[in-house]
Amino acid sequence: MAEELIVASGGKVERYEVLAAQVEALLAGEDDVVANMANVAAMIHHTFDFWWTGFYRVVEGELILGPFQGPLACSRIGYGRGVCGTAWKEGRTVVVEDVEQFPGHIACSSLSRSEIVVPLWRGEEVVGVLDIDSRELATFDDVDARWLERIVGMMRL
Repeated sequence: MAEELIVASGGKVERYEVLAAQVEALLAGEDDVVANMANVAAMIHHTFDFWWTGFYRVVEGELILGPFQGPLACSRIGYGRGVCGTAWKEGRTVVVEDVEQFPGHIACSSLSRSEIVVPLWRGEEVVGVLDIDSRELATFDDVDARWLERIVGMMRL
């Protein structure tokens, strides 16, 4: 039986510390990539109550929707398109304070206001992205970027 997720109270860093420890423990016992993406998305989503949290996988030259938490999402995103495609193309975490100010933003939901996208690496290759959207402006910062990069870095892809 799966253990209950412990959602830490306190500040952002404290919540990430607890979350990272839980993710590390979860990943130690499971090798299936899709199962791990599903559980990691759920853990992040429920720890911070984000609007949308999920993964896109690189499949045959485009990002294909993977496991996620939240409302309906775009199924496919092209290389270099939107925030997700930009993070994939540039191989870097992209933090957007106001998605309406991001050139070429893909509005899967009009309720999304800010976004962070973190590339998933296998060796030297980006094989997917973690995408998180918030209903509030300027939700994400360098603290989120560092911790989310650490968390996705724990995943065996």
